[in-house]
Amino acid sequence: MKRFASLLERLAFTPARTAKLRLIGDYLARTPDPDRGWALAALTGGLKLRTVTPSLLRALAERRVDPELFRLSYDFVGDLAETIALIWPGPDQGADPGLTQVITAMQGTKRTDLPALITGWLDTLGPSERHALLKLGTRGLRVGVSARLTHLALAQHAGAGGPPADRIGEVWHGLAPPYPGLFGWLAGGPEPERRASAPFRPVMLAHPADAAALAPLAPGDFAAEWKWDGVRVQAVAAGGARHLYTRRGEDISAAFPDLVAALAFEGVIDGELLVRQAGVIAPFGELQKRLNRKTVTKAMLASHPAHLRAYDLLHWQGRDLRDLPLTRRRAALEAAIAQIASPRIDLSPPVPFTDWPALDALRATPPDPVIEGVMLKRHDSPYLPGRPKGPWFKWKRDPMVVDAVMLYAQRGHGKRSGFYSDFTFGVWDSDALVPVGKAYFGFTDAELRDLDRFVRQNTTDRFGPVRQVKPDLVLEVAFEGLNPSPRHKAGLAMRFPRISRIRWDKPASEADRIETLRALLP
Repeated sequence: MKRFASLLERLAFTPARTAKLRLIGDYLARTPDPDRGWALAALTGGLKLRTVTPSLLRALAERRVDPELFRLSYDFVGDLAETIALIWPGPDQGADPGLTQVITAMQGTKRTDLPALITGWLDTLGPSERHALLKLGTRGLRVGVSARLTHLALAQHAGAGGPPADRIGEVWHGLAPPYPGLFGWLAGGPEPERRASAPFRPVMLAHPADAAALAPLAPGDFAAEWKWDGVRVQAVAAGGARHLYTRRGEDISAAFPDLVAALAFEGVIDGELLVRQAGVIAPFGELQKRLNRKTVTKAMLASHPAHLRAYDLLHWQGRDLRDLPLTRRRAALEAAIAQIASPRIDLSPPVPFTDWPALDALRATPPDPVIEGVMLKRHDSPYLPGRPKGPWFKWKRDPMVVDAVMLYAQRGHGKRSGFYSDFTFGVWDSDALVPVGKAYFGFTDAELRDLDRFVRQNTTDRFGPVRQVKPDLVLEVAFEGLNPSPRHKAGLAMRFPRISRIRWDKPASEADRIETLRALLP
């Protein structure tokens, strides 16, 4: 456990990608099985443990520490796991149960026995190990390690004669932690058998672009299509099994049985998951009602039918098409969609254009409000996993912008735990300010320090880790879309809000009104 805790601490405070790769590689070389397999599962989100809730942890802490002292400490530190790890009256140098022992115990413990198990460990572990334990239990590692980075580290660990990162990424999603056959394969043994009969293939992603970035490129080298506001998915059908995966490889088939039933083919289609109502694509908020469900009611299936808009074809009838140029994959995709002939699956239409200004005009005024912008793909591009630079670009619509007033602030997590970095903002509704969203990025480090100073100097009330502030500071908030939301007081919800500008010059009375936002609803 000490070795894993040390890895987490170093990763959290190591921003450089190459340095993270070196840290993971050193850990893999020095750590035996199955600890290193469990560590990889934890870093990449593949570890399934009984969740330790924040309310449980707060209750445990307040039994050992004065509640007011704990509240003040949490307010100062800003991170629950870190606060408990530091304030818990345990040893400075504690016991060292193996990572496997900890995970096995957490997986096999009944929910009613979990408080006693966590308390016993907190009493014997040192501060770093306590922190690692709580981060494991709450599934909040946040150390800046992606699955792709892990695959690269494994490829480097295997050496020149081992499998490449792309192949490791393909096999990875069909393995179960702690990956008993993985390291034997990396050492020269046979490729491990995958548990998934319809395996996920790592998706290809695009780089953001604007007019300046595209200007040096030849428009004739690229095909364009609309970028729809849905969820990127991979529809996989193989050997009688049918699955729907997100871009991260999460199986969401159970939430979309109506679409899974339509996957009557042998192949892998890359596309956008949408909801189609009355013949038109519904806003993202309607799709969101079906996400993260274990079961779906008949009423929901009828009112929110799932739809797949196909972008690309990776495999078809036993043939791997990913090395082919886009033009040939597109032709194969058109033939495949015609053969499938399902009303739930259609083809993403091309967007004809002659030059970048013409495409810019189309991007700014798309034919459907659910369109986020345009995708650009080189005609000769193969399908490469990850985000290779050059073949694909996404040129999104200009964001919506509103001037809002900061109302509340909360401390951040990890490296931001010493700053107020999560800001709730509102707009005017008659003579009162009503909250309409929350943003925690979009500003520079220097601006973060200025915002933190403003919060500390203008606090009017406190609610645990949250501070209410004088409604004096106007924030220019950019966001990608707006949807009706009965769960929010204002009746709407923003998509991807971020602070694009701090309006120190603007009085709060000149912030926007709720009517302005409602007029932007699709």
